[in-house]
Amino acid sequence: MNTYILQIFNGISVSSILMLAALGLAITFGLMKVINMAHGEFIMIGAYITYVIQNIFISFVNPRYFNYYFVIAIIGAFMITALIGYLLEIAIIKHLYGRPLDSLLATWGLSLFFQQLARSIFGSPNVHVKSPTWLDGGILISTGLQFPYKRLFILLMAFTCMVGTYYFLYQTKRGLKVRAVMQNRSMAESLGINTRKVDGMTFALGSGLAGIAGCGLTLLGSIGPTLGSNYIIDTFMVVVLGGVGRMVGVIAGATVIGVGNTTFEFFTNASMGKVLIFCIVILFLQWKPKGLFTIKSRALDE
Repeated sequence: MNTYILQIFNGISVSSILMLAALGLAITFGLMKVINMAHGEFIMIGAYITYVIQNIFISFVNPRYFNYYFVIAIIGAFMITALIGYLLEIAIIKHLYGRPLDSLLATWGLSLFFQQLARSIFGSPNVHVKSPTWLDGGILISTGLQFPYKRLFILLMAFTCMVGTYYFLYQTKRGLKVRAVMQNRSMAESLGINTRKVDGMTFALGSGLAGIAGCGLTLLGSIGPTLGSNYIIDTFMVVVLGGVGRMVGVIAGATVIGVGNTTFEFFTNASMGKVLIFCIVILFLQWKPKGLFTIKSRALDE
């Protein structure tokens, strides 16, 4: 029983990573209808930013301040990946709206570019990020059952990002504009909303959230140039299963896939676990093709 409880807890912590990555993808995909295959590389960039900031602290900062590097890394991962996402949106992505096949191929090419750039800078072998000492150990629930502080911190980080994103979308004027464009772009334009500005800001936000997800992944293991490729399929499954553009859908989809995947892996193996959860998602989408939750819109079908 302790082993199974631990597996469920691990599944929830994996779900929180998927939640962070899928949250940004759900917002951008729901807003711009661009299939961004390079979204996983923003996760990888966030992880490498954490690695670089760690090395800066090791080389140039007093060792007694080393434990503070991870907080700086979270902020740096969000800001730098958001900036990269914004620059990509105004340079490339804005020309791909309404062209799903072109966006698929172009962003796939971007993902290969970022992977090769990471190999050129950091090398092909995976690198390890040392976690701060305040994340060592865990909460002892009972004999043989311990919840690691690292995974608990990932859960806290995901929860904080979800609350912050919810506040931005539903309690601010800019968030209202984002939701308006997401539900009916032409009507939002007719009301004077600068949709180009909204697109750039939202793509930057989604990229920044993926960077935070990459920062969290450094607590679970080593990182490499193909880190994002391991999560992009699961991230898209979360978005499609939960429903495009809905935060509650992201939470539900990430929980189902994260916990279901680890549960199936526990009873079978890693490969079969992914196959089973993928088959379940496909069967569910045959019943509800728009996912668990959808955005209601008054836009007429074209």
